[in-house]
Parts: sequence; C-alpha cells; structure tokens
Amino acid sequence: MKKLGLCVVFIQLLVTAVAQQSYHTVIDTVDSPNGPMLIYSNHTWGYLSDLNFDGVMNVSIHEQVALDTNYNYKSHWTCDDVITCNTNDFSNLKDTIWLCVLDSLHNDFSIPINGLTTSRYGYRRGRRHNGIDIDLETGDTIYAAFNGKVRYSQYHDHGFGNLVILRHYNGLETYYGHCSKLLVVPNQFVKAGEPIALGGNTGRSTGSHLHFEVRFYDNPIDPEFIFDFDKKDVKDNLFVHSGVFAPGGVSSISTSGHDHGGGSTSNASSHRVRYGESLWTISRRHGTTVSKLCRLNNLKETDVLKIGQVLKLR
Repeated sequence: MKKLGLCVVFIQLLVTAVAQQSYHTVIDTVDSPNGPMLIYSNHTWGYLSDLNFDGVMNVSIHEQVALDTNYNYKSHWTCDDVITCNTNDFSNLKDTIWLCVLDSLHNDFSIPINGLTTSRYGYRRGRRHNGIDIDLETGDTIYAAFNGKVRYSQYHDHGFGNLVILRHYNGLETYYGHCSKLLVVPNQFVKAGEPIALGGNTGRSTGSHLHFEVRFYDNPIDPEFIFDFDKKDVKDNLFVHSGVFAPGGVSSISTSGHDHGGGSTSNASSHRVRYGESLWTISRRHGTTVSKLCRLNNLKETDVLKIGQVLKLR
C-alpha cells in the first residue's frame, strides 16, 4: 500500500509541469489495467502514456503530407478546439496522396445513422455546407464511422451544438453535430459501429438531424467521396489532392440547418480549374451537373481539363 502511494505521488509530480501548461489541470490519478489514468478538472480523462501523444494516428499518411514542407501542414491533438490548425489550406497541395479508407488492421466501418440524406455537401444559400445532413428522430443512436479516438466531445457554441469529433487510423476525422446526448469522452478509443451519441436538434439547427462531416487535417471533404449512403457501403480508397477540397481552406463554422431540399448551390459564375479537378468534382462543388458544364463550355464529358482553364457555371 505504501509502495502504491509513493507511485501515485510520483505520477502526480511527473504530470504537474505538463498539466499546468494545459487549459485544464489534473485533479486525480487512478490506476487501471491499461496504466495510470489522469482525471482533469473538466471531468475528462486520459492515460499518462497519452501526455506525449502528437495526434498522428497514421504515420504513413502524415509522412506523405510532411513531404510538402512549404506549407507546414500540422495535425495537433486538442480536446477543446474544433479546428486544430487553421493554416492547413490544402488547396495548395502539390501532390496526390493515396489514402486507404480501410486496411488489414482497421477494416471495419459503419454508416453513422440509417436515414434519408436531406442536404448535401457544397454551397447552400451562399454559404459553405461542409458536410451532409441525415434525417433522424431525437434520441436515435449515432455510431462511429471507423475505429479511432475521441478528440472532442462537448457543446460547441458556434453552430454544431453537442458535437463529437473522432480521429481515425486512416488519417481522417469525422464530425457528428446537433446531438441531444454525448456518449463518449475525449481520449476514449472507439470502434466502428460503437454508439457515440444520440441524435438531436442542438446548436444552429431547425430540425432533428445529424450533421456529418469528414475532414483531412481540418479541411472538409465531401463525405460521399468516402461513403455510399444509399448502399450503406464505404469506398476502399481516397485520392487526396487539391481538387477534393473546397476553395478558401479551413472553415470551422458550417451552415447546418435542416434542409429537405438537398443539393448545393453556388453564387459563382465561373470556375478556374486547379490540379486534380474533373468535371464531376467541379459540378459537385458548385451544385450543378456535368452535362450543364459541357453545354455551357462546349465540352464533351471525356474532355481533359487544363489547369487554369476557366469554365462558365451559368
């Protein structure tokens, strides 16, 4: 017993210097089968071994991103901020990164909730809508999309309401907004299909639904690049390049009111083609169709676009 007491004192002394630099302080330590746990003043917890966690859960992806050193892309680990680094503008990404959505170690996935998609990724009423909205009833269970770790689980004052953010082993993060109840805490490991929250209507929302986002180093990606929500399936690979990201870089605020109209709109009248873009990705971004783009610009669907080429949108 004396030895255990000395061990606890040693752990407390060890973490004091680190804890005092954090927003929340350590108020207690608890021994567990997975090692000492630290209890923080905001009622969250973490393992002592996590103190030096750098947030990288996929070393291979991080190394590919790090090759583009001119932009100094980062992926911090913070449990109190939605966006970890607001300078990660991937519209400047030079190369294409091959991201395996599932691998041999983490090959499970789950559709967050089985419901009707009511609003898609893109522009809506002149503002960016960084995810998709899925209809639900308040109290319906929401599930983790992939294996990973809870980075954020609290009320977000600027639109998302009760929000869970999971960081995954494939290099992505998923956001689950407007929840009525949170079932997980920061630094908790979760498996695909595990309940993480209950659906609701909190935050900037005008009806019960799940606002679901997929982000790569804080930059939103169309979730339908990853999931086939109609077939309840996931796509094996994602080729990450500048063309899959919305212009303007990182955005923490997302319009997320319930919208049964679906689709997306844009006020832009033209678009300049960037590296990696296709007629399909451009049409999705601006809420139009490939056939309309072809008609307006005298193109065929099989035509190869040139970087810098200006396309009419209307």
